[in-house]
Order: sequence, then structure tokens, then C-alpha cells
Amino acid sequence: MQQLLDTALDRASEAAQARFARLLGDYDGHSSTVAGEPQALRIAIAVVVKDTEVLIVCRRGDDGGGISWQFPAGMIKPGVRPDTVAVRETLAETGVHCAVVRHLGNRVHPVTNVLCEYVLCEYLSGEAENKDVVENVSVTWIDKENLIRFIPADRIFPPVLEALEVPSE
Repeated sequence: MQQLLDTALDRASEAAQARFARLLGDYDGHSSTVAGEPQALRIAIAVVVKDTEVLIVCRRGDDGGGISWQFPAGMIKPGVRPDTVAVRETLAETGVHCAVVRHLGNRVHPVTNVLCEYVLCEYLSGEAENKDVVENVSVTWIDKENLIRFIPADRIFPPVLEALEVPSE
């Protein structure tokens, strides 16, 4: 499959290749877009670990109905690093201070179709509480072993499962 994708990209027009490169940006978290150009929506997702627990938020549905559990996340504005957004949004949403351990990669999210940058973080301090009642219903620490009870394994980026040492089944 990867060979097919590589071949398709190689055969694409220069304009298509440039759009693809702008959408992905650099893997080190720097944007490769040109000032003044429209930008694709990108989200930084913080996977915050404290001992055997991981921090999750219960997000309200866009229409006010329905809820879903996920990791703290925020929109990446042009010129801002995903690491900065992940740490800032975690604090703003949950009251938890964290520090980046490493970048886990990126993907187009299977549900939202938004480009997501995943960042593994370690807990530093703070009590987990819902600081953003407009977006979230609740905030909690859960044991990593229980993660797929809250978020289906097929919706979790595989490198996140690997980093948390959570079996996907």
C-alpha cells in the first residue's frame, strides 16, 4: 500500500505535490506553508501520562448532544508548534501542567478528517478538573489498561497505543 501511495505522489503534478507537502508540514512540528496562503486545519493532541494513568476529556458534541472521550487537543495556528499547542491546551482545558516527551507522529483522523499531530507528554503538576465547560463535560485520569473502554481502539492512532503499551484488542 505504501508503494502505491509513493508512486501516486511521484506521478502527481507539482501543484498537487506542493499541496500535499503543505498539508503535512515538517515532521518536527514546523509549518512549511507560505505566509498569506490558506492553511489546512491542524490539531495538536496531547497524550499526557502520569504513572499508569492517561488524561482524557469528555468532549461535548458539536450540536450540543452526544459526548465522546478523547485526549486534550487544540487547533494549531500558523507559525505555532504542535508541542506548544498541546501543552497550552492541556493546561487550559484540564488545569494539568505537562511537558513534551516526544512527537508520536501525525495522521488524518478517521472520524473528523482533520490532520492531527500527536504529542506524548509527561505529567508535571495540577489537579485534573474541567476548566473548559463549554467544550467539555468532564476530565479524568484513567488507567491505561482501561483506555479502550473510553475510546475505541480503532480510533486511537497506533503509535499512541504503542507508547502507552495498550493492547489494541
